[in-house]
Amino acid sequence: MTLSHWGAGTVTALAVVCGTMCGLGLMAIGYGVVRRSVREHQPGLGRRLVGRLPADWTPRWFVIAVSVGLVVGALTGWPVAVVLTTIAVLTLPGLLGPDRAAARRTERMEALAAWTEMLRDTLSAAAGLEQAVLATADIAPAALKVEMRTLADAVRSGRSLPAALRAFAVEVDDPLADVVVAALVMAAEQQAGQLAPLLGELAESVREQVAMRQRIDAGRASVRTGVRVTVIVTLGMAVGMTVFNRPYLDPFNSWTGQMVLAVVGGLFAASFTYLSAIGRVDEPVRLMTPATAGTGSGLGGRS
Repeated sequence: MTLSHWGAGTVTALAVVCGTMCGLGLMAIGYGVVRRSVREHQPGLGRRLVGRLPADWTPRWFVIAVSVGLVVGALTGWPVAVVLTTIAVLTLPGLLGPDRAAARRTERMEALAAWTEMLRDTLSAAAGLEQAVLATADIAPAALKVEMRTLADAVRSGRSLPAALRAFAVEVDDPLADVVVAALVMAAEQQAGQLAPLLGELAESVREQVAMRQRIDAGRASVRTGVRVTVIVTLGMAVGMTVFNRPYLDPFNSWTGQMVLAVVGGLFAASFTYLSAIGRVDEPVRLMTPATAGTGSGLGGRS
C-alpha cells in the first residue's frame, strides 16, 4: 500500500491525522512537565497508570519512538507499521539489553549486608547506635553512598534517628533494607539489647538472599537469551523481506492485509510480553513505604 495506491484525499487525511497526533503528543508532554508538581499531590487513575510504565519511557524517548514509527510508516506505506514500530522502539531495548535493574539490586543488597556488618562491628566496640550510624556513613559501600550521606546529614541536622532511618529505608527502596531498618528503629526507640548479634544474623540472612538472587538471575539469563534470539530472528526476517523481497509482502498493501498484520504483530507482542514475564521475579511486600515513614506506623509509632 504505497502512496501511489492511495488517492490524494486519503493521503491528505492521513497527513492531517499524523500531524494532529504529533501535535497533541507534544502538547501533552509540555503539559505534563508544567503540571508535574501539581500531579504529585493529586494521585488519580491517570497517575497510577503512568506510574506502572517503565522508568526508561521518558517523554524524550517516547517522541523518538513515535518519530521512528512515522518514518517507517512513510517508507512502507503501512499505517499499522507506525504503531508496531513505535511499540518496538519503546520495549525492545529493555527486552534485549542487559538486566541492569537486577544487577543494580544485587549490588545494593551486597552493600546493605556489608553496612549491616559494619554496624555490628562498631556496636561491638561499645559505641551507641547513633554514633555507629554516623561512623559507618563515611565508609559505606559505593552502592549506598548517597543514601548513607543523606542519612548522616539528617541525623547531624537534628532529626531524630528513627525518623531519619525510616526516610533512609524509603530512599533505598528495598524490602531487605526495610527489615534492617525496622530492627534499628526498634532498638533506637525501645533501647533493645543484643542489637549487635541481631545485626550479625541479619547480615548473614541478607548474604543468603544475595546468593539466592544470583542463582535466580543465572536462571533468568537463559530465558532472556532465548527471548533475544527469538526477537532478533523475527525482526531480521521481517526487515530482510521488506528490503530484499518486497513483492512477497504485497498482500499487506490492502486494508485486509493491514488487519492481518495488526493481528500478527499483536500475537508477537503478546508472546514477547509473556516470555519477559516468566523471567520476572516478584518482589516481597515492603514493610516501609512513604506513608508509613511519614507516620511512623508499625515500627514503634514515634519519630
